[in-house]
Amino acid sequence: MSDREQGPRGDDRGAAFAGARLHIVTGKGGTGKTTAATALALSLASRGGRVLLVEVEGRQGVASLLGSPALPYEEREMISAPGGGSVHVLAADAEAALLEYLELFYGMRRAGQALTRMGAVDFATTIAPGLRDVLLTGKATEAVRRRAGARGRSSDAPAGAPFHYEAVVMDAPPTGRIGRFLNVNSEVAGLARVGPVRNHADRVMEVIRSDRTRVHVVTLLEEMPAQETRDGIAELRDLGLRPGAVIVNMVAPPLLEATDLAAAVAGETDTAAIASGLGAAGLDPALLGAHGELAADLAGEVRAHALRRLLEERVRGELEDLGPPLVELPRVEGGVDRAALGDLARCLTDQGVGR
Repeated sequence: MSDREQGPRGDDRGAAFAGARLHIVTGKGGTGKTTAATALALSLASRGGRVLLVEVEGRQGVASLLGSPALPYEEREMISAPGGGSVHVLAADAEAALLEYLELFYGMRRAGQALTRMGAVDFATTIAPGLRDVLLTGKATEAVRRRAGARGRSSDAPAGAPFHYEAVVMDAPPTGRIGRFLNVNSEVAGLARVGPVRNHADRVMEVIRSDRTRVHVVTLLEEMPAQETRDGIAELRDLGLRPGAVIVNMVAPPLLEATDLAAAVAGETDTAAIASGLGAAGLDPALLGAHGELAADLAGEVRAHALRRLLEERVRGELEDLGPPLVELPRVEGGVDRAALGDLARCLTDQGVGR
């Protein structure tokens, strides 16, 4: 068996996650990014620690996934993990983050609330989207730096205290916007070259560019998501950010052996064997047709499946050539619920995540 057929070793895949405290999850829309981010948070929490999952797009996707009402702007424990760990969820909001920022650093919450009533906060973050991104990424990076016992700023904790969260997972914007979202220094440069906003952006970038941060890209074994993954990883590298793993989602189980797939692609599927199998399964012979029309139709379906698998293997090979290791999540039939999330988290753990 070739190295490509074997796939990356568990050690290689685990190295993409090991040592990181901030895991940023991006991917093309429709690839299951929120599901993958939640499963990753649960897998990391299976070590017995506390993990924070931060959602920054305002879609309440995590709440919907967990079957929960819309979440407020607070860090709330939502999932218990094996081994005593837990996943806390924060639905980050730029306006609430700004009010918190003003209160923590300037004692200006009341003034901030007045600005909110006037619509000034929404106006500012609309005309200066870079400010919105700084506020949202800043909340996640503050949670990364926060230590146990801190009552306000991250620096308020006792010296040498353990981190409040073992890891932080950010359900980030799609790959088409991820570079601009994470490159907050560039976005803020036109807003503030000096002063507290710029200092805040510098602290954010210090965490995002550190070797304790990884950006994981969720994709499917399809050409368009794979192309966006290639573009996204190239952009991350150009910005000096560290790609982690490529998370291949919704992978279907193999249904045929390699020899049967090759025969199906060549149009050499044994229709007589299919007809015989249908008869053995108890199908009414009259339904098979005098000339085996049903068996021929099924052979066509088998060929379509084989061609699909051939495309998936080509896309998988192209993704492997990108460099970051691949981890895979299986397709979940019937929708993802909490039980399915547990299965997906265990799948990641089995591939070296969280060890």
